[in-house]
Amino acid sequence: MLSRVAESVFWLARYMERTNGLLRVLRTNYIASQDEMREYNWKTVLQTYGYLDAAEIEPIQNNARAVLNYVMLDRDNDASLINNITRARENAKAVQDHITKEMWHTLNGYYLLIREASIQRTIKYGDPITALDSLLKHGLFLYGTINVTMSRGEAYNFLNVGLYIERAVITTDVTDIKLKEIDYDLAHETATPSLRYLLYSLSGYEAYLKSSRGIVEPDTIIKQILYDEDFVHSILYCTSHISRYFKRLYGQSIPESYEHVDFLIGKGLNNLKYSTCDLKDGQSIRSLLAQTRTDLHNIAKAFNKHYFGYN
Repeated sequence: MLSRVAESVFWLARYMERTNGLLRVLRTNYIASQDEMREYNWKTVLQTYGYLDAAEIEPIQNNARAVLNYVMLDRDNDASLINNITRARENAKAVQDHITKEMWHTLNGYYLLIREASIQRTIKYGDPITALDSLLKHGLFLYGTINVTMSRGEAYNFLNVGLYIERAVITTDVTDIKLKEIDYDLAHETATPSLRYLLYSLSGYEAYLKSSRGIVEPDTIIKQILYDEDFVHSILYCTSHISRYFKRLYGQSIPESYEHVDFLIGKGLNNLKYSTCDLKDGQSIRSLLAQTRTDLHNIAKAFNKHYFGYN
């Protein structure tokens, strides 16, 4: 496979997963903003999913509607939802010979959906949950289409490597957002609701209730997010699957390139598996999240250099 094709498939998956993750974060935070009696602060969301400075954030950080409009629909926000979906479509368009017709039509439909006037009116003036749910449903349909129609060849492997890198980054970032809201103090009076919303953002609340018998404890929530090998959004699950799909590329790789990237993936996996993180200590968790973010960044950079032809 040509490096430009591999790169397009890789980034198609990253933008697709980034879109799904952002939708879940926005849905959860919007519900939280409606539940709270006090003014809900969107500052950490704006800092993560936008490029506004402090002076630009302050006037809108308590205005849910303004935040949703900026993060979802603003073309000038490079990290906005509409820009992520557009880039996913552009990458898919460039590699139509390597993805299925069904996948292309579903992704193109996603692009048309976010551009619909009715969806944009609902986000701006109606019930945003209706729009968010419609977009989330279409995203799940896209994932199902990929799983059912794509052959398990080289393109599929690059797609899944990109998907799981992005999912691990999202889990790291969303966890950081929620823990910053309580200053990484797991004994904070609002720690329990904040961590509950964190689980909602990662589609992990039901799984947690089943494994914990309904007892909400901060350290067990963090343990699920970091280390649960059966939870599809845990950092360990994602990193393990980066390794799994990358190993399938061995036969199509230059040995030196493969070895370099494989070393970094293994290093990241070991840093996570054998960490001495104290799950009751916020600062210890902060350090592990920062290390994980660095490891994921280095893996992505290695793909750019050794597989996509960037120096």
